[in-house]
Amino acid sequence: MASRYHNITGELTTELLAAGDNVAVSSISLANVEGTNDVSIDLFIQLAASTTRYYFFKQLLLPADTSYKYDLGFNNKAGEYGLYIKLTKSASETPAVDVIIY
Repeated sequence: MASRYHNITGELTTELLAAGDNVAVSSISLANVEGTNDVSIDLFIQLAASTTRYYFFKQLLLPADTSYKYDLGFNNKAGEYGLYIKLTKSASETPAVDVIIY
Protein backbone atom coordinates (compact mmCIF):
# COMPACT_ATOMS: atom_id res chain seq x y z
CA MET A 1 0.00 0.00 0.00
CA ALA A 2 1.23 3.47 -0.87
CA SER A 3 2.31 5.77 1.93
CA ARG A 4 0.42 9.03 2.32
CA TYR A 5 3.05 10.45 4.70
CA HIS A 6 6.55 11.50 3.66
CA ASN A 7 9.51 13.25 5.32
CA ILE A 8 11.69 14.54 2.48
CA THR A 9 15.17 15.95 2.99
CA GLY A 10 17.61 17.16 0.36
CA GLU A 11 17.61 18.51 -3.16
CA LEU A 12 16.14 15.61 -5.03
CA THR A 13 13.10 14.37 -6.92
CA THR A 14 11.01 11.95 -4.87
CA GLU A 15 8.18 9.71 -6.01
CA LEU A 16 5.25 10.29 -3.65
CA LEU A 17 2.86 7.86 -5.39
CA ALA A 18 3.85 5.33 -8.02
CA ALA A 19 1.74 4.78 -11.11
CA GLY A 20 -0.62 1.97 -10.25
CA ASP A 21 -0.88 2.69 -6.51
CA ASN A 22 -4.55 3.43 -7.25
CA VAL A 23 -4.80 6.24 -4.71
CA ALA A 24 -7.42 8.95 -5.08
CA VAL A 25 -5.90 12.27 -3.97
CA SER A 26 -8.06 15.25 -3.03
CA SER A 27 -5.38 17.50 -1.50
CA ILE A 28 -1.77 17.62 -0.38
CA SER A 29 -0.20 19.38 2.60
CA LEU A 30 3.41 20.60 2.48
CA ALA A 31 5.27 21.84 5.56
CA ASN A 32 8.73 23.43 5.43
CA VAL A 33 10.28 22.01 8.59
CA GLU A 34 13.85 23.17 7.93
CA GLY A 35 13.37 26.08 10.33
CA THR A 36 15.63 28.73 8.84
CA ASN A 37 15.34 29.00 5.07
CA ASP A 38 12.73 29.00 2.32
CA VAL A 39 12.42 26.03 -0.02
CA SER A 40 11.35 25.92 -3.67
CA ILE A 41 8.94 23.08 -4.48
CA ASP A 42 7.86 21.48 -7.75
CA LEU A 43 4.85 19.13 -7.66
CA PHE A 44 4.11 17.20 -10.84
CA ILE A 45 2.75 14.03 -12.43
CA GLN A 46 4.63 11.91 -14.94
CA LEU A 47 3.80 8.79 -16.97
CA ALA A 48 5.92 5.82 -15.95
CA ALA A 49 7.29 5.37 -19.50
CA SER A 50 7.87 9.06 -20.23
CA THR A 51 10.02 12.00 -19.21
CA THR A 52 7.25 14.54 -19.86
CA ARG A 53 6.10 16.24 -16.69
CA TYR A 54 2.79 17.99 -16.01
CA TYR A 55 3.13 20.47 -13.15
CA PHE A 56 0.58 21.33 -10.48
CA PHE A 57 3.05 24.03 -9.50
CA LYS A 58 6.68 24.82 -10.24
CA GLN A 59 9.07 26.73 -7.99
CA LEU A 60 6.51 27.36 -5.24
CA LEU A 61 8.49 29.26 -2.61
CA LEU A 62 7.53 28.01 0.85
CA PRO A 63 8.94 30.11 3.73
CA ALA A 64 10.61 28.46 6.71
CA ASP A 65 8.25 27.02 9.33
CA THR A 66 5.13 27.42 7.17
CA SER A 67 2.75 25.01 5.51
CA TYR A 68 0.68 25.03 2.34
CA LYS A 69 -2.38 22.95 1.48
CA TYR A 70 -3.16 22.44 -2.20
CA ASP A 71 -6.47 20.99 -3.41
CA LEU A 72 -6.28 18.73 -6.44
CA GLY A 73 -8.10 15.85 -8.06
CA PHE A 74 -5.82 12.99 -9.04
CA ASN A 75 -6.07 9.20 -9.25
CA ASN A 76 -3.03 7.18 -10.26
CA LYS A 77 -4.47 3.97 -11.68
CA ALA A 78 -2.25 1.28 -13.21
CA GLY A 79 -0.32 2.41 -16.26
CA GLU A 80 -1.12 6.05 -15.59
CA TYR A 81 0.74 8.80 -13.76
CA GLY A 82 2.95 8.84 -10.71
CA LEU A 83 3.05 11.86 -8.36
CA TYR A 84 6.45 13.47 -7.73
CA ILE A 85 7.95 16.31 -5.72
CA LYS A 86 11.25 18.11 -6.20
CA LEU A 87 12.88 20.32 -3.56
CA THR A 88 15.42 23.05 -4.24
CA LYS A 89 17.18 24.93 -1.44
CA SER A 90 17.22 28.71 -1.34
CA ALA A 91 20.31 28.97 0.87
CA SER A 92 23.08 26.74 2.16
CA GLU A 93 20.86 24.62 4.43
CA THR A 94 19.44 21.27 3.27
CA PRO A 95 15.71 21.59 2.51
CA ALA A 96 13.28 19.50 4.56
CA VAL A 97 9.56 19.17 3.83
CA ASP A 98 6.86 16.99 5.38
CA VAL A 99 4.13 15.84 2.98
CA ILE A 100 0.67 14.53 3.82
CA ILE A 101 -1.55 13.25 1.00
CA TYR A 102 -5.31 13.36 1.62
